[in-house]
Amino acid sequence: MDIPADLIRRATELRRDLHAHPEIGYEEHRTSGVIASELEALGIEHATGLAGGTGVLAWLPGDGDQDAIGLRADIDALPITEETNAPWASTIPGRMHACGHDGHTAILLGTAGNLARISADRGLPRPVVMIFQPAEEGGGGGARMVEDGVLDGTVAPDRIERIYGLHGWPHAPAGSAGTRPGPLLAASDRFEIEIEGVGSHAAWPQGSRDPVIAAAAITTALQTIVSRNCDPLDAAVVTVTMIEGGTAFNVIPRTARLGGTARSLQPEVRDLLETRIDEIATGIAAAHGCKAVANYQRGYPVTVNEPGATGIFERIAREEIGDGNWFPVERPVMGGEDFAFYGERIPACFFLLGQQAEDADPMPPLHSPKYDFNDGTIETGIRLMTRLALEG
Repeated sequence: MDIPADLIRRATELRRDLHAHPEIGYEEHRTSGVIASELEALGIEHATGLAGGTGVLAWLPGDGDQDAIGLRADIDALPITEETNAPWASTIPGRMHACGHDGHTAILLGTAGNLARISADRGLPRPVVMIFQPAEEGGGGGARMVEDGVLDGTVAPDRIERIYGLHGWPHAPAGSAGTRPGPLLAASDRFEIEIEGVGSHAAWPQGSRDPVIAAAAITTALQTIVSRNCDPLDAAVVTVTMIEGGTAFNVIPRTARLGGTARSLQPEVRDLLETRIDEIATGIAAAHGCKAVANYQRGYPVTVNEPGATGIFERIAREEIGDGNWFPVERPVMGGEDFAFYGERIPACFFLLGQQAEDADPMPPLHSPKYDFNDGTIETGIRLMTRLALEG
């Protein structure tokens, strides 16, 4: 499929503008305004103010009485200070598009423009609903968009039958795309453990119940959950990422705190992680004369690709970009993604769009202060999303 050059140029301009003006979850007011203005210029009906204020939903009518195909992009940035030195680098201190959501948004806006032209020329075979979602980075914006009725026809005239989304993938060549049926990304949970002991002068540790020692023992013991409680064939991650305690070199503190993340692909493993984190924290703390309270917060569910929708995408991708540019994702990735909330309700397929330019230095990873979405892949994204809207 050929994409008009002016659409690609416009999408690139929008991507760089969004990159220069990043906004984090539920603060994407300018971003939402740019999206709405572009949709207005394209003559596409849309609704704003969703998911707490910054979500946007757009739709195009189709022939017949079929339900709509859904296309989704996330629009939020991260609280990271940019180090790319690009001409379009972030103008907002401590904020940057380090995960490529600027590229996702630009691709969906370019797709909207392309579909609007096709609709005016010959009509669309079925309705298309485009979701511009805030707060993917930990804010659960996808869940709030679902609650506001973006899937069921409450906002747009048509309910969505199947939905597709993409993510830029710096580990694959530009011009390529891939995915897998079934679990693609993990459930992403977080935990905090508050430990209370008895403080003391550091020179008289016998008078303490040291929460720092308890925290160290809990940190080590938590690693046995994956190695000794989980089936070796079941993927799971328990990672302690924060340890806090104490204010002086010669004082044993009264309290300490741990925090981290737990990832899983099966519901029973998720339940096991929650149970064992609590048991280990309270038990190890008690063995050191301390008390511990574990707070386990369930975050995003597993991102599951429905086989039928995934098969449709694979066929379209192989036709559109060639078999040589298709890469099957052999194993799930333990990162999390709130596209999962859509897949809990309707058939869904989330796919990866290669970003690594040929003969270039390796791209920085996602969430790096040096990451910058590859504009050369915008056309591929628009081609795939347009085909999905027409045939998905």
